[in-house]
Amino acid sequence: MVTTRTDEISNIICERIEQYNREVKIVNTGTILQVGDDIARIHGLDEVMAGELVEFEEGTIGIALNLESNNVGVVLMGDDLMIQEGSSVKATGKIAQIPVSEAYLGRVINSLAKPIDVRVEISASESRLIESPAPGIISRHSDYEPLQTGLIAIDSMIPIGRGQRELITGDKQTDKIAVATDTILNQQGQNVICVYVAVGQKTSFVAQVVTNFQERGAMEYTIVVAETADSPATLQYLAPYTGAALAEYFMYREQHTLTIYDDLSKQAQAYCQMSLLLRRSPGREAYPGDVFLFVIMLFRKSR
Repeated sequence: MVTTRTDEISNIICERIEQYNREVKIVNTGTILQVGDDIARIHGLDEVMAGELVEFEEGTIGIALNLESNNVGVVLMGDDLMIQEGSSVKATGKIAQIPVSEAYLGRVINSLAKPIDVRVEISASESRLIESPAPGIISRHSDYEPLQTGLIAIDSMIPIGRGQRELITGDKQTDKIAVATDTILNQQGQNVICVYVAVGQKTSFVAQVVTNFQERGAMEYTIVVAETADSPATLQYLAPYTGAALAEYFMYREQHTLTIYDDLSKQAQAYCQMSLLLRRSPGREAYPGDVFLFVIMLFRKSR
């Protein structure tokens, strides 16, 4: 009787040993040294990559931008009121990215690709880096097909090709944005996906633009990325990247895309504010030295 009981215990132990699966997981963690103004300085993230997403204890997500010898400068993608000095931060191993899908058509979203139009959540099975490499020169072809803006003066004198970049300049109160919005409205039936990125604009103005698109039937092929004037500088900085990533998703699915940035000067101001808080060396007019290359890269990604 004792032998039978011993055999049962032995079999159970052997079975548990066979089912035991030891999984070793290495987590790159750090400690918050300083936090404030949507910027956190972290010690200990030795293996973090530039542009990598990091996660704080209370769930806030940040992006590692400054990789210094003794700490890492992280910009926060949420509120910093619940983040405390001394708490831990872990690296996710993922470069900053957003979900992408065709379900974003007709929606108004923020820089994190989350809907802000009080509708159902957007389902997406794919994701795309917000700062993916631009196509090489060899893989591109020359502009051979025009983009009809619907404005006779532009289409007749300075036609815009599909794949071309164009800067709309002018004095204040000259209604430059009307040229951009009219171009989006005139893409109806032209098989062009439009992305309108509003950076640092008034909430009432963005609502007016969205209402205009809805009344004219343009939201069926348009995505609106909005970060208004009351949004943190970090989110205003990300907005053009989010718009470009969404446009590239459709571009690589062999669809024509049109991206409108309104406007990049406010995004440059947000980038300047972030750079100063990260203690990067200021250049002309307190802008960082790479701000002009930064704007050129955004235009290059919009092709």
